[in-house]
Amino acid sequence: MSEEELDLRSLNDEELVQQMHDDLYDGLKEEVEEGVNILLERGWAPYKVLTEALVEGMRIVGIDFRDGILFVPEVLLAANSMKAGMSILRPLLAETGAPKVGKMVIGTVKGDIHDIGKNLVSMMMEGAGFEVIDLGINNPVENYLEAIEEHQPDILGMSALLTTTMPYMKVVIDAMKEKGVRDDFIVLVGGAPLNEEFADAIGADGYCRDAAVAVEMAKDLIARRHNQSKAAASA
Repeated sequence: MSEEELDLRSLNDEELVQQMHDDLYDGLKEEVEEGVNILLERGWAPYKVLTEALVEGMRIVGIDFRDGILFVPEVLLAANSMKAGMSILRPLLAETGAPKVGKMVIGTVKGDIHDIGKNLVSMMMEGAGFEVIDLGINNPVENYLEAIEEHQPDILGMSALLTTTMPYMKVVIDAMKEKGVRDDFIVLVGGAPLNEEFADAIGADGYCRDAAVAVEMAKDLIARRHNQSKAAASA
């Protein structure tokens, strides 16, 4: 057993969770995995480990990313560490039927092969407790329509880095309207050349400047949708 493992095991639960937040922030993958295993050994429910250690840790990362304290390389390291912890928890969460914050289908649009921003959003969303189905790059409209039909997500996310591929987002939204399913899903768009005006013009629900904003907006829109459903049900 290494000194690092001994060190982590010598911490009480509260100290260990705090240390895991720090390790996530610093992108220390092996330490995060070790922390997850120690908490599970101590009888923590997988969902509690996810929310209190990983999701809370990534929330702190997201705030500093949004505020310009952390940058993409550091956030990718943190997200990879979170993914390592998630890989331990995922089968356990599936067994216990742990609640998810929501579900998202995401992909880069047809003609565009850029994926760093999309990957970052995927990892940050997963780190916030969402189930994420990542369609990859260069997606024609059919891929999006098939994925939302198969997975029935709360959110459809589309990414583009080229001004020439941006308009394809409207093609997808128009196709959703034609099928009569546009209002069934929250549509979020993002990418360097986009802005709020463009998102409004194509009929998206929101423009995500970066991955941290995407998580906040997704949670907010899902909460609003749930509240509207409750209000409609009780009316």
